[in-house]
Amino acid sequence: MLPYYDREKIAAVLDIDALIDAMEQALIAFSTGKVIQPVRMRVVDQEAGGDLCLMPAVTDIFAVKLVGNYPRNHAKGLESHNAIVVVFDRWTGLPRAVLDGTYITQMRTSAVSAMAARRLAAPDAKVLAILGSGAQARGHFETMRRVRDFEEIRVWSRNRDHARAFAEETGARLCASSEEAVRGADVIATTTSAKEPIVKGEWLKPGAHVSAVGWNGLDGRELDDAVMRSVIFVESRDAASQESGNILMSGASIHAELGEVLAGKAPADASDNTVFISVGIATEDAYAADLVLSALEKA
Repeated sequence: MLPYYDREKIAAVLDIDALIDAMEQALIAFSTGKVIQPVRMRVVDQEAGGDLCLMPAVTDIFAVKLVGNYPRNHAKGLESHNAIVVVFDRWTGLPRAVLDGTYITQMRTSAVSAMAARRLAAPDAKVLAILGSGAQARGHFETMRRVRDFEEIRVWSRNRDHARAFAEETGARLCASSEEAVRGADVIATTTSAKEPIVKGEWLKPGAHVSAVGWNGLDGRELDDAVMRSVIFVESRDAASQESGNILMSGASIHAELGEVLAGKAPADASDNTVFISVGIATEDAYAADLVLSALEKA
C-alpha cells in the first residue's frame, strides 16, 4: 500500500534549517534551468468560491502538489488551504508516497521567506514585524528567527483576537495597527489575504526588507505603490508577472529572480529597500518533499 505521511509524522522529522537551505538550492536550480516545471494549472469553481491547483515539478524526484484554496472555509472553522503532495520515482514513474501538502506548503513558504531575508535583509536586523496571525504567520515566526538574531518581534492582524492569541503564544509584541508594526522594523513578513495595502512605503526605514507571501488574488495586494518602488525579487518572473496582485496592480518592474542572485548571476544590495514577492512554485514543493521523504524513510 502506498504510504501516507500526515502532518505529525512530517513535523517529527522536519529539520527547519535544512529546509531553508533546500529552498536556496531549489531556487538556484529553477533559475539555472536544472528542473522541469510546467506552468501550474488552476481550476476555478466560482459556485464554491474556491480553486484547485495542480503543481508538478521534476527534480531528483517527480512530485505533484494538489492544493485547494477555499477562503469561505474560515467561516466554517476550516483551513482555507489544503493540499497533498504525491511523490513518484523519477526514473521509473512508480509512486513512492503521499504527503500532507498543507504542512509542507506552510513550512516551505516560510522557509523561502527566511532564505530571502538571509540574503536580502541587513545583517544586523533586530526587529521583525509579522502581519497576519494564521498558519503562515506562525511558520514565519519559526523560520525567520533562524536567519537573524531578532531582539523584538511584533505582530499585527486584522483579526484582533487572533493577533492577541498569537502574541500570547509566541511572546511577540501586539501592535494596534500595521503602521505601528512596520515603522522601524528591519524585516517585515506579510502573510494576509488583504485586498487593500496594509504596508505603505512611507513607513519603511532605509534598508528594510519585506517578504510578501499572502495570497491576495490578481485584484488584491498587501503593499502599496511606494513599497513596490523598492528593489523587487521573485521566485519566477513568469509566475509573479501573472499571479501577483502586488506586481500587477502597481506595474512594478522585477529586478531579478532570487535564484539568479543566489547563483551569482544578478546583484543584490542589503542596504537597499528590498521586497521578495513569493507566489510559490512547484520546485519548492518538490525539494521540500524530497527532504522530508528522505528523513521519513530513514526514521
